[in-house]
This record gives sequence, C-alpha cells and structure tokens, in this order.
Amino acid sequence: MEYNTQRDKLVIAEYGRNLHQMVYDCCEIEDREKRTRTAEFIINVMAQMNPKVKESGDYRQKLWDHLHIMSDFKLDVDSSYPPPSKEILTARPKQLSYQHKKIRYRHYGKNIENIIEKAVSFEDGPEKDALVRTIANHLKKSYLSWNRSSVDDEVILKNLAELSKNQLKPADEFRLSHTNEILARNKKKKFTKPPNVPFGGPNGNQSHNYHKQRKKSG
Repeated sequence: MEYNTQRDKLVIAEYGRNLHQMVYDCCEIEDREKRTRTAEFIINVMAQMNPKVKESGDYRQKLWDHLHIMSDFKLDVDSSYPPPSKEILTARPKQLSYQHKKIRYRHYGKNIENIIEKAVSFEDGPEKDALVRTIANHLKKSYLSWNRSSVDDEVILKNLAELSKNQLKPADEFRLSHTNEILARNKKKKFTKPPNVPFGGPNGNQSHNYHKQRKKSG
C-alpha cells in the first residue's frame, strides 16, 4: 500500500491530490487547444471546490494563478490572465525597518512623550494649564495601570518634570485625581443592561406579566 507520506508533497494542499494529478496530466497534453480547454475545466472544478473565492472580484485570476503554481509554472495555455512570476513567489520579503527610539518610562509609552514635547511649545495661558493637568492625570492613570497598588503624587510630578525637562509644571493649587477614583474607573467593566431591553432578554416583560398574572390568580 502506498501512503500519502510517500508521495510528492502537494503544492496547494487544499485542492487535494486528485486535482493536482489533473493539473499534471493537463501539462502532458500535446495539443494546445485541448490543453487550454482542459485547463478551463480544471478552473471550474477549483471554483466549485472553493466557492468562497467567488466573493472576490478577481477570483478567476486567483484560480489561474493557483493553476500555474500547481503546475510548477510548466503549463502553457491560452489564458485571459498572464501567469505569475516564479521569482516573485520565491523572493524573500523586504526587511521591515523599525524605529529604535528610546522610551524613558515604558509604562507611560512614547506617545505621551510626544504630547509633552508638543505641550512645551504652547504659550503660557489657560489652554496650556489645562493641557498640563490632563497630561499629569494621564501619567497617573498609566502608572496605576501597571502598578495596581498606589503611587505618590510627587512621583508623577517628578516624572512630568523629567519628561518635559522641567518646562511643564501644574499650578500650585492643582491636585491630581485620587488613586481610588482612577482604580475604580479602570475596574468598571461590569455588565450593563442595554437601553430599552428588559432583564431576561427581549421577552423579559412577557415573563414579568406571566408572574404578575399568577400572583393575581393565586
């Protein structure tokens, strides 16, 4: 008995071994016109095997590309679509370039550093004061997202001074949000009843009326 593990590896396994064999046999047909008709028949079989592919507008071209790939680019037929390039399929993707920017405090992230840098350029006034207060509270919130216990407000203000190079400082009367309030907001993810839908599902009012009628009859 011959096992599949002893046979050649399938190029596109989802089409199965029988269809791969049809592609191999198609390549052996000498008459070009007959070979083209056979290839079109195989394309129709492939479309039936994978009906979801029809959801894309260029699904016929994808099927022809798969056909050429399964034939190891040896299939020579008259097609409405040019065969894909073998070099493109075997080419290695370009290496992605990553930004290597140092983050002073990882629990705050890089975006807040960019915001602080932008806030420094603001002119002194109510708008800048409001932005500094927002940034300070955001730093505390981010800190508590990683350290669930507590944090001294002096630590947050010290970090703000370091990140802004001592150019941002809240007003003396400003007070950060209380730690318990921030932790409560972070944990507030309980289920809430959707509007206009009674508990027990859309038919919850029916259940309520049923129990109400039972009480009256009892």
